[in-house]
Amino acid sequence: MQDVVNLTCLACAQVNRVPTARLGARPKCATCGAALNDGEVAAINAQVHDKATRTDGLPLLVDYWASWCGPCLMMAPEFAKAAASLRSRVRLAKIDTQEFSGVSQRLGIRGIPLLILYANGREVARLSGARPSDEIVDFVQQHQ
Repeated sequence: MQDVVNLTCLACAQVNRVPTARLGARPKCATCGAALNDGEVAAINAQVHDKATRTDGLPLLVDYWASWCGPCLMMAPEFAKAAASLRSRVRLAKIDTQEFSGVSQRLGIRGIPLLILYANGREVARLSGARPSDEIVDFVQQHQ
């Protein structure tokens, strides 16, 4: 039996079973065809957030941000660089805390930008403030 990992499609919320040997081969969602692990940052909604943070077999790093937040906007390109560096080991997503305020309230988010790393259905660590890509990658590596 092959080792497999569950990956929630960050576009349609469908859970896909992906062989671990295929994680580097840019797997796609069986339902909508979206890339599951392409090294890009995915903008997600509350439903996808809740499902992915509970069920994903790969670590998921979520950037909690808002469009009016200057530091959030400054960090966005650095977060994208980190996503490319961490491809096939960690997925990166972002969620707008203004649009999905219920998520930020439930998680007790008091300031943004805030990064939360999830693994095996639970929160592993938090990192607040705008960070360069190398610090984001180091943060993830320290908590794996």
